[in-house]
Amino acid sequence: MAGSPLGQIAWLMVLQGAVIPAYALVRLRGGTAAALGPFAALGMLGAVLSVTAYALALWAQTRADLAPVAALRESSIIVGALIGAVFFKERLGAPRIAAAGPVVAGIGLMLHPG
Repeated sequence: MAGSPLGQIAWLMVLQGAVIPAYALVRLRGGTAAALGPFAALGMLGAVLSVTAYALALWAQTRADLAPVAALRESSIIVGALIGAVFFKERLGAPRIAAAGPVVAGIGLMLHPG
Protein backbone atom coordinates (compact mmCIF):
# COMPACT_ATOMS: atom_id res chain seq x y z
CA MET A 1 0.00 0.00 0.00
CA ALA A 2 2.96 2.32 0.54
CA GLY A 3 3.76 2.18 -3.16
CA SER A 4 7.50 1.71 -2.74
CA PRO A 5 10.02 0.36 -0.26
CA LEU A 6 11.03 3.92 0.59
CA GLY A 7 7.40 4.85 1.23
CA GLN A 8 6.97 1.86 3.54
CA ILE A 9 10.08 2.78 5.49
CA ALA A 10 8.92 6.39 5.80
CA TRP A 11 5.49 5.42 7.15
CA LEU A 12 6.95 2.87 9.53
CA MET A 13 9.42 5.39 10.92
CA VAL A 14 6.73 8.08 11.23
CA LEU A 15 4.51 5.73 13.21
CA GLN A 16 7.33 4.42 15.38
CA GLY A 17 8.65 7.94 15.77
CA ALA A 18 5.36 8.92 17.43
CA VAL A 19 4.66 5.83 19.54
CA ILE A 20 8.05 5.21 21.15
CA PRO A 21 8.63 8.80 22.39
CA ALA A 22 5.02 8.93 23.64
CA TYR A 23 5.67 5.78 25.64
CA ALA A 24 8.85 7.29 27.09
CA LEU A 25 6.97 10.45 28.09
CA VAL A 26 4.30 8.44 29.88
CA ARG A 27 6.73 6.03 31.49
CA LEU A 28 9.34 8.56 32.60
CA ARG A 29 6.94 11.48 33.11
CA GLY A 30 8.83 14.73 33.67
CA GLY A 31 12.28 13.14 33.74
CA THR A 32 12.38 12.08 30.10
CA ALA A 33 15.06 14.52 28.93
CA ALA A 34 17.25 13.91 31.96
CA ALA A 35 16.93 10.12 31.67
CA LEU A 36 17.50 9.93 27.92
CA GLY A 37 19.92 12.85 27.43
CA PRO A 38 23.16 10.93 28.05
CA PHE A 39 22.09 8.31 25.51
CA ALA A 40 20.83 10.63 22.76
CA ALA A 41 23.83 10.35 20.44
CA LEU A 42 24.07 6.59 20.78
CA GLY A 43 20.30 6.32 20.32
CA MET A 44 20.44 8.35 17.12
CA LEU A 45 23.24 6.16 15.80
CA GLY A 46 21.15 3.08 16.58
CA ALA A 47 18.15 4.64 14.85
CA VAL A 48 20.11 5.43 11.70
CA LEU A 49 21.60 1.92 11.60
CA SER A 50 18.18 0.35 12.16
CA VAL A 51 16.54 2.33 9.36
CA THR A 52 19.46 1.58 7.05
CA ALA A 53 19.33 -2.16 7.77
CA TYR A 54 15.57 -2.27 7.22
CA ALA A 55 15.87 -0.26 3.99
CA LEU A 56 18.57 -2.60 2.68
CA ALA A 57 16.47 -5.66 3.47
CA LEU A 58 13.43 -4.20 1.70
CA TRP A 59 15.52 -3.12 -1.26
CA ALA A 60 17.06 -6.59 -1.53
CA GLN A 61 13.58 -8.15 -1.47
CA THR A 62 12.66 -6.08 -4.52
CA ARG A 63 15.75 -7.26 -6.40
CA ALA A 64 16.07 -10.96 -5.57
CA ASP A 65 14.07 -14.03 -4.62
CA LEU A 66 12.51 -13.68 -1.20
CA ALA A 67 13.84 -16.91 0.38
CA PRO A 68 17.58 -16.14 0.16
CA VAL A 69 17.04 -12.56 1.29
CA ALA A 70 14.88 -13.69 4.23
CA ALA A 71 17.43 -16.35 5.16
CA LEU A 72 20.23 -13.81 5.19
CA ARG A 73 18.13 -11.41 7.25
CA GLU A 74 17.23 -14.08 9.81
CA SER A 75 20.86 -15.08 10.14
CA SER A 76 21.35 -11.80 12.02
CA ILE A 77 19.78 -13.49 15.06
CA ILE A 78 22.65 -15.96 15.13
CA VAL A 79 25.24 -13.27 14.46
CA GLY A 80 23.77 -11.18 17.30
CA ALA A 81 24.01 -14.10 19.72
CA LEU A 82 27.63 -14.70 18.72
CA ILE A 83 28.51 -11.00 19.09
CA GLY A 84 26.95 -11.06 22.56
CA ALA A 85 28.97 -14.11 23.53
CA VAL A 86 32.31 -13.00 22.09
CA PHE A 87 32.37 -9.24 22.71
CA PHE A 88 30.03 -8.81 25.68
CA LYS A 89 30.89 -12.10 27.40
CA GLU A 90 27.22 -13.11 27.55
CA ARG A 91 26.57 -16.74 28.28
CA LEU A 92 25.76 -18.74 25.16
CA GLY A 93 23.79 -21.34 27.11
CA ALA A 94 21.03 -23.76 26.34
CA PRO A 95 18.24 -21.15 25.96
CA ARG A 96 20.14 -19.21 23.30
CA ILE A 97 21.21 -22.34 21.49
CA ALA A 98 17.63 -23.62 21.64
CA ALA A 99 16.40 -20.33 20.17
CA ALA A 100 19.06 -20.22 17.45
CA GLY A 101 18.53 -23.86 16.43
CA PRO A 102 15.12 -23.33 14.80
CA VAL A 103 16.46 -20.23 13.06
CA VAL A 104 19.29 -22.26 11.54
CA ALA A 105 16.82 -24.99 10.55
CA GLY A 106 14.50 -22.42 9.01
CA ILE A 107 17.32 -20.86 7.02
CA GLY A 108 18.26 -24.30 5.73
CA LEU A 109 14.68 -25.02 4.73
CA MET A 110 14.31 -21.69 2.92
CA LEU A 111 17.52 -22.22 0.97
CA HIS A 112 17.03 -25.91 0.19
CA PRO A 113 14.82 -26.38 -2.89
CA GLY A 114 12.15 -28.97 -2.09
